[in-house]
Amino acid sequence: MELALASAIGVLAGIGIYLMLRARSFDVILGMTFLSYATNLLIFSAGRPVIGKAPVLKDGVATSLAHYTDPLPQALVLTAIVIAFAMTAVSIVLAMRSRSDNHSDHVDAHEPEPVASARDADARPGAGA
Repeated sequence: MELALASAIGVLAGIGIYLMLRARSFDVILGMTFLSYATNLLIFSAGRPVIGKAPVLKDGVATSLAHYTDPLPQALVLTAIVIAFAMTAVSIVLAMRSRSDNHSDHVDAHEPEPVASARDADARPGAGA
């Protein structure tokens, strides 16, 4: 189980970093999401995940770590999921606004060049016959 969990964390972190280095805003947002998934798995794996053991106390069961799993990483991951969802929503709204303002979804989009109209061409000296 440890190898599968470590491999999943590594793959998700690698995908997240690769996508965050791309030049498009959707790729960056997707990369941040994958990186948050990898971080959630890392936090969860730090809490000694145990199969079949409850994180809360039960009547009739001894109160030692042999019978329970640590509930703190589960609470931290749940909080991190909510925060990551809110961060993703805000990032998507900012990316949509940037695309509408800059007419590009490139991360470092510059203000577009003004398009010369036919009226501007006629106003230049020497234009027209």
